[in-house]
Amino acid sequence: MRLAGADAPRDRTGVADPAQAVVVTRIAILHPGQMGAAVGRALSDVGHHVGWLPAGRGPGTRRRAEEAGLHPLRDLDDREFVFSICPPAAALDTARAVAGFPGVYVDANAISPATAGAVATVIRDAGGQYVDGGVIGPPPRLAGTSRLYLSGRLATTVADVFAGTRIETVVLEGGDVAASALKMTYAAWTKITAALLVSLRRAAQDLGVEDALVAEWARSQPDLAARYAAALDAATHKGWRWTAEMREIALTLVEAGEPAGFADAAAQQFSQWPRPADA
Repeated sequence: MRLAGADAPRDRTGVADPAQAVVVTRIAILHPGQMGAAVGRALSDVGHHVGWLPAGRGPGTRRRAEEAGLHPLRDLDDREFVFSICPPAAALDTARAVAGFPGVYVDANAISPATAGAVATVIRDAGGQYVDGGVIGPPPRLAGTSRLYLSGRLATTVADVFAGTRIETVVLEGGDVAASALKMTYAAWTKITAALLVSLRRAAQDLGVEDALVAEWARSQPDLAARYAAALDAATHKGWRWTAEMREIALTLVEAGEPAGFADAAAQQFSQWPRPADA
């Protein structure tokens, strides 16, 4: 069988034509949150065998895994690739939990280069192979919306696994943790500005000038109403997870010799939003 290429015919969701056969790769997703489940489904849709580890996971994770068509696994013994896609605060513990896996471990979490380096050390010291990753965009349910950036010696090997899927892969030069560096510097803008909008609107409300602020936004910054609505929705549904990501961004900025206060303040804002029951 041959791997379906980027030019394979696709349906409207961006899934390659099933007639274009793929070499089946055995993959595990740790763990199927919204992003992990969608990545797993994209891989499964082109014929890869994608599984997950249900031990110790909650009903929400199980539901997402089942809806994505992921296969429950007892262990990783027959897996070739493991993709870690979990909340940033869990990235290092997730790597430690599967240390000894001899295949290719792809950390696609929103973590700083320093944290990514620590994950790489855990995996490599136990005999595994590490590839750094970072997803930019929403859970990939449609083609053209999401990109997986990859870096490291085996980044091209991982990119090949996604051939024919609706996820675009980009291999970066610049060292083992370049993908995490890009993810952090990109997310710093999109998410810190979201936190700032939420904080400013709440401050205006407390100070009794919310209506006046909204009116001035409409006159001089007409795009802010929609951006604020998106920021508020993100804080409500993702703030619990973005808190740790902001701390990783702060660490990244410190590493680069830049002020970390922007990210620290965003973490403080997002920490006020509880984790939704179905997250």
